[in-house]
Amino acid sequence: MSLRFIINPYLMKHLYTLFLLTLFTFVQAQQKHTIYFDLDIDEPNTSSVNSFDTWLQQNKDAIVFKVYGYADTTGSVPYNKNLSLRRANAIVSRLKQNNIAFAEGVEIKGFGEQFEKDSDQAKNRKVEVYYGLPVVEADVVKPEPEPKKTVFAQKVEKSKVGDKLRLENLNFYGGSAHFLPESIPVLEELLAVMKSNPNLKIEIQGHICCEKKVTHPVSSDRAKAVYSYLNNNGISHSRISYKDYGATSPIYSIPEKNEKERVTNRRVEIKIIAN
Repeated sequence: MSLRFIINPYLMKHLYTLFLLTLFTFVQAQQKHTIYFDLDIDEPNTSSVNSFDTWLQQNKDAIVFKVYGYADTTGSVPYNKNLSLRRANAIVSRLKQNNIAFAEGVEIKGFGEQFEKDSDQAKNRKVEVYYGLPVVEADVVKPEPEPKKTVFAQKVEKSKVGDKLRLENLNFYGGSAHFLPESIPVLEELLAVMKSNPNLKIEIQGHICCEKKVTHPVSSDRAKAVYSYLNNNGISHSRISYKDYGATSPIYSIPEKNEKERVTNRRVEIKIIAN
């Protein structure tokens, strides 16, 4: 039993197109390097040897497509054609010695004196190497998206001088000015807002619950703790201040009716001084 494979011509056409696209993506547009020779010599002259050596060092990844040799009009046409081919082959040998890659189907030709010549005969004694270099695709660095502003940051942005904002979830160990662990993100958020708004100035206000006292050491210490945190993390004292309000500005009247009211009264707020 024999198996027959039928290749769809339409598919082959698109595969060929894909191959060409891949090839031209990999190799840049052809470039040319020219090597010159002295009269009736098939080895490059001293000046060209130096420039060719530099080219070899700088283009180790080159892929050679064509090597064309030429000659001036001195000598017969057959002789010059042979001389130009010898020149081309001499350069091919040097390329191979330096491990330069050749494209499949590379052209190596000698044109002799049969080409569009320069009036300067020295410029007609030459070999032209046509080559390409692999395309180095640079990593595309995408700009980091701007972080979304937090609810608190948005509130600060919209605030006017004199507005007060409560620092939600800023809690302390009972009867002290020591922050509970869950308060750290709140402090970090406040710090970030202060850093991103260099014109912002605030007063940190401490409040207590439960007792009708004008001032209280705990509320004062808690306001100062927030002040110290900001100052220790680079916020100038000229932009921040703190004040103890005790129980003079309760949200709910004292005595409170329940724990929810007590928690609401027992708070730290910031007052916008400049924005």
